[in-house]
Amino acid sequence: MNVISLGFRTDLMMLEMSGSVVVDRSTHQVVRTPTNPGFWWGNYVLVASPLRDGDADHWTHEFGEYFPEATHFSLGVDGVDGEAGDAAELARLGVTVEVNAVLTAEEMPAPDRTPPGVDLRPLHGDDDWAQAARVHASCDDGDPSDPAHRAFTENRQADLRRLCEDGYGAWFGAFVDGRMAAGAGIFTDGSGLARYQNVETHPDHRRHGLATAVVQHAGHWALTELRANTLVIVADPDYHAVDLYRRLGFTETERQVQLQRGT
Repeated sequence: MNVISLGFRTDLMMLEMSGSVVVDRSTHQVVRTPTNPGFWWGNYVLVASPLRDGDADHWTHEFGEYFPEATHFSLGVDGVDGEAGDAAELARLGVTVEVNAVLTAEEMPAPDRTPPGVDLRPLHGDDDWAQAARVHASCDDGDPSDPAHRAFTENRQADLRRLCEDGYGAWFGAFVDGRMAAGAGIFTDGSGLARYQNVETHPDHRRHGLATAVVQHAGHWALTELRANTLVIVADPDYHAVDLYRRLGFTETERQVQLQRGT
């Protein structure tokens, strides 16, 4: 299966670099992350086209065969126009349809200044990564008391830290008075594509230009140090962060479709 979605191509890039297994089944791809079974978008099926008549039953059966112990159902729909497929089939699946914007940039000027009093640098060591976890928790909609969700977030952060330590990218933090207030990661496999991860700002530090500084700094670093030629970021098209990305020169190039539900 030739994946045309830039969003899914860079998703798969990130997953394979961190040890996930992707198996091509010609009409679809099966993605497994055995070390993090609670990661819905690390354990899913990517299909080649929008859903048609009969696909609800077919993909429900296939997903059950591939992931018999899963407590979720997640199906990616390859494409660039945000088309999920037949409304009746989607209703039969009982899924939430998420359509995200995929934005790209081929240039990113060096930051002309860092906000006053802010130290912007890559993360190093246990304390920095513990602070990154604190920032993520402040932005996370999941239930922190749920053991499954806690395991997912801890495993995911361990994977991302390992990618940084293995030289696939870096995680940049904006520190105010020694405390991390915002951050984001950026990674590449050497293909020329560099993908952002988790652009986040602690609620106490929003609207101070920290996310802008982190995104710009990380993008410039990836283009110059990682020799990437295309920066890729995926975001909710209705969330205000999209305006930030556009101001930095990103343009929307496609829409990415994800179908999901708990079981």
